Amino acid sequence: MNKWLKTILYLLGAAILTRFIPFSSWFRIMDTMIHELGHAVTTLLLSGRVLSIALNPDHSGTTLSVLESGWRTTLVSLSGYMSASLFAVLMFYGYAKRKQGEGLLAISGIAVLMILLFVRNGYGLLWLTIFVVITLVFYFLGTRIRNAYYLLLAFLSLEESVMGPFSLLVYAISQPSGAGDAANLARSTMVPAFLWSLLFLAFSLWCAKIALSLFWRKRPVMQSRSRGSY
Repeated sequence: MNKWLKTILYLLGAAILTRFIPFSSWFRIMDTMIHELGHAVTTLLLSGRVLSIALNPDHSGTTLSVLESGWRTTLVSLSGYMSASLFAVLMFYGYAKRKQGEGLLAISGIAVLMILLFVRNGYGLLWLTIFVVITLVFYFLGTRIRNAYYLLLAFLSLEESVMGPFSLLVYAISQPSGAGDAANLARSTMVPAFLWSLLFLAFSLWCAKIALSLFWRKRPVMQSRSRGSY
């Protein structure tokens, strides 16, 4: 089967199946966390200042920052959706390398940094705190349960990294001024929001293909060897 077709079918299957998992919608805010973190880190790298980040129950988020206008704001606007797509690849890379435990610790560390440095709204702080607690609980519950939880987060991250740009494309067609990062890019570059949305969607699908290739790849079997006595 063509890998692109296989990727689309897997994404559709994940989008349908994860809807039946209790509280899956709540965990999808992780994608928003990574998206806004991408904006924040890029702002800091470009010598800007991050004032605050808000994470909202409807999966939206905002990053308030101070940055010199021009090409720097373009890079910041680009970084959100692309960071979420690259994060999905990293999640599946960790799965392929059997680093699920380390991955959960890293995700928890990111959430803690968001609490300490960026997020200021009440819901965002509450969500991050509960997310850290739940993730650490699963980390200590045992290898199989921990790995299943990691894989759930990986597929939710992958699904949201594609659905976000797809929803943005719909907004760019129906309401261009409300198309978030694509609208910001359109104002700063004169390139229509529709084209920026297509770019985000194409990049997310390319990353999804890489991520799923890592998932399909056969992982080495762990073997335990004991030294014999002589």
